[in-house]
Amino acid sequence: MSRHRILTGIDLPLEPSCGSTIWCNDTYPRLSDRFHTTFAALPGSGTWKHRFEETVPLASQKAPYGPGFERYADSLTSEVAQLLTRAEPDLIHAQHLGFGLALAFARAAGAIPLISIAHGTDIIVATEIGQARTVLHEIVAASTAVAVPNQAMADQVNTLTGNLYADRLVTVPWGIPLPAAPTTEPTTGSVLRLLHAGRLDDNKSTITAIDALAATREPHHLTVIGSGPELPALQARVQHHGLAHRVTFEPFAPRADLWARFRAFDAFVFTTRTLEAYGLVAIEAQAHGLPILYSDVPGLGATLGHGGLSYPPGDSHALAAVIDCVAANPHLRPILRQSAADNSRQHDIAATADRLGALSDTVIGATRA
Repeated sequence: MSRHRILTGIDLPLEPSCGSTIWCNDTYPRLSDRFHTTFAALPGSGTWKHRFEETVPLASQKAPYGPGFERYADSLTSEVAQLLTRAEPDLIHAQHLGFGLALAFARAAGAIPLISIAHGTDIIVATEIGQARTVLHEIVAASTAVAVPNQAMADQVNTLTGNLYADRLVTVPWGIPLPAAPTTEPTTGSVLRLLHAGRLDDNKSTITAIDALAATREPHHLTVIGSGPELPALQARVQHHGLAHRVTFEPFAPRADLWARFRAFDAFVFTTRTLEAYGLVAIEAQAHGLPILYSDVPGLGATLGHGGLSYPPGDSHALAAVIDCVAANPHLRPILRQSAADNSRQHDIAATADRLGALSDTVIGATRA
């Protein structure tokens, strides 16, 4: 029996540099027994050992939202139209409800059914930029179905589109490849080894973790692994607080290297300011036995379950209190460790692939009925 063909992609370099490309690389190979997937992306370094069955480089010159965005979207739409002729897909998966490639998919799809998939950054940008909100509305309107990772994201999409497309929203919870067992062991000391990892941008609000460290009772140590535009400001904040001996910055680490580092820490600090699609790295940390000290943004508590402790987003003093609470109660750490590991088992990427595959079959079947 021949496999159905899916065309998808992200107008980012073909690198494991963000949760979206990593999630796609985790998900689509698990659909390969039922679907042939072609993944389009900007050229990368060529060093990433991804597992996409087929990739296509995009040639259009990327442009952000602003005066040059429509010209970029037009170029991509022409490029996608040619790709559709060659690939002859049965279904398009538009990654993100925004940005250039998803818009190009929506405009070029014609009679080909389209499932758009919310990732989080698309929703955040659409709440802040009118042009992005218009693009999101156009993509959702062109979609047969819209996959969202949780109810909080569905609520945001409904708000941004005036509840016009609520019947198209389908929850497809995200997941990760789970390790066989947790790799961390709880410690009993009063000084915690804290980890923060991810892109260093304004929404990730790493600065909250640094400010919290300045307010803790004990001299806990924070390691920040990641790269991004906020790095100079974060380094300056560390100097302002006199924390150079307690905060270590390290560049972006590939997933395997990061997973190997988890065992050297006592807790993971997750400081997102507004909205989080899923919290990929937080679930990865949980799967390895790290409790998560996280900002209580919409949907994240439901994702992380009882495997962590929350604080109000952006409240560094509240985060400091949570850190000191964990430090002062060593008996709490094995409980949080076990709860974190148990919760992570609910987020198996195999289940994500099954749900997305079932939705894809349904959409293709309905189109051909």
